[in-house]
Amino acid sequence: MARVLSIPRLVVAAASSGSGKTTVAVALARALRARGLCVAPFKCGPDYLDPTYHARAAGRPSHNLDGWMMGREACLATFARASAGADVALVEGVMGMYDGASPVSEEGSTAELAKWLDAPVVAVLDASGMARTVAAVAQGLAGFDPAVRLGGVICNRVGGARHLALLREALGAPPVLGGFLDRPDLAFPERHLGLRTADPGSAPEARFAAWGAAAEDGLDVDALLALARGAPPLDAPGAPSRSIPPRCRIGIAFDEAFHFYYEDNLARLEALGARLVRFSPLHDAALPEVDGLYLGGGYPEEHAATLSANLDMHRALRAFAASGRPVYAECGGLMALCEAIRTRQGAIFPMAGLLPGTAVMQDRLAALGYVEVETRAATPLGPAGLRLRGHQFRYSELRDVPDDVPRAYALQGRRGSPPALEGYARGGVLGSYVHVHFASCAGAAAGFVESCVRRRG
Repeated sequence: MARVLSIPRLVVAAASSGSGKTTVAVALARALRARGLCVAPFKCGPDYLDPTYHARAAGRPSHNLDGWMMGREACLATFARASAGADVALVEGVMGMYDGASPVSEEGSTAELAKWLDAPVVAVLDASGMARTVAAVAQGLAGFDPAVRLGGVICNRVGGARHLALLREALGAPPVLGGFLDRPDLAFPERHLGLRTADPGSAPEARFAAWGAAAEDGLDVDALLALARGAPPLDAPGAPSRSIPPRCRIGIAFDEAFHFYYEDNLARLEALGARLVRFSPLHDAALPEVDGLYLGGGYPEEHAATLSANLDMHRALRAFAASGRPVYAECGGLMALCEAIRTRQGAIFPMAGLLPGTAVMQDRLAALGYVEVETRAATPLGPAGLRLRGHQFRYSELRDVPDDVPRAYALQGRRGSPPALEGYARGGVLGSYVHVHFASCAGAAAGFVESCVRRRG
């Protein structure tokens, strides 16, 4: 049965990437939290890094809502579950407001999600070097699809109070609801995959507090909150059945090198009876007592020397795989399980060796974008013929993989790119560069849990 949600909600969109969506989402979340409100943060699209900033700002996990990978019903169900108990939900968009999986439709875009959520939108515009043109851009965004309710504009990188006054004068509707000066001193650090993960070392707490204060000073927080509270009741899928008792234990690699997981994927495993136990391939000498392993993405190349030196963990991983228990790895996890990582500087660091080949770091992107996956053989995720959707964003490629190593995946990229064979399999080990979303194929999460249950003990 459907249920009705009355939670206030606001989508933070932009005309393009780099306009300042994450900054505004973080600043507004921290300002609302300082007012005593519980904020439920979300990220439109497949990004893993922005949600770490949302979580730090809101003090609550951020969930991805990806229209192309998840579909409408799963997005609404995840939104309903993850916003429960919150006072307001903030959704940061992806790229430009109408950018998504297709250049000719709104599929996978911020605009599509805003309509699914029946949520008002505020657009962040980079106003540096801009005056009257702000009206052309804002009104273009508002008029391109009238079903998207653009309720206001936030101007980023303004030159000062006089500049912001000019922008307000140029744009009567939708209204300018504040602006931020260019603040390089408060910028969050970046590296090759985008923002660095929001750990206290790269993103100190004082920086989040400063952005919260900047939001109170520079934004009309009352008007933004009123806009969010004006969202109408939302019909969402009914609450899922209660989680079943624990049936297995799955080890989740989680540390500085491995932390790219969709929160929804983990929740789906738990709902199917998996108890998730974190371990650190960087720092632990042994694996926890578990029935399966899930190694997500991250930055193994940044910690290759430490990973390589942890020989006890290598031995533990090899013994675990030899026992026949399932091991599933994505992107960074695949790199850690192959024979070696070669850095940009040419240094070669031996890895666990559960899968053949060397992960070679490059200066250019090796792959970026959505892919569809069809399994060609039985894997820890289930039988052959499963169809999943996922995303790739990587600077490495796996080289020197013998032709006789099974490729369990047939990949089909977007926009007519040729099919490719991937998904390297050996025994109960499956490694791929694709970050799949379990919402795209319920059988995959269930299959992984069943694989773990079968090998339990």
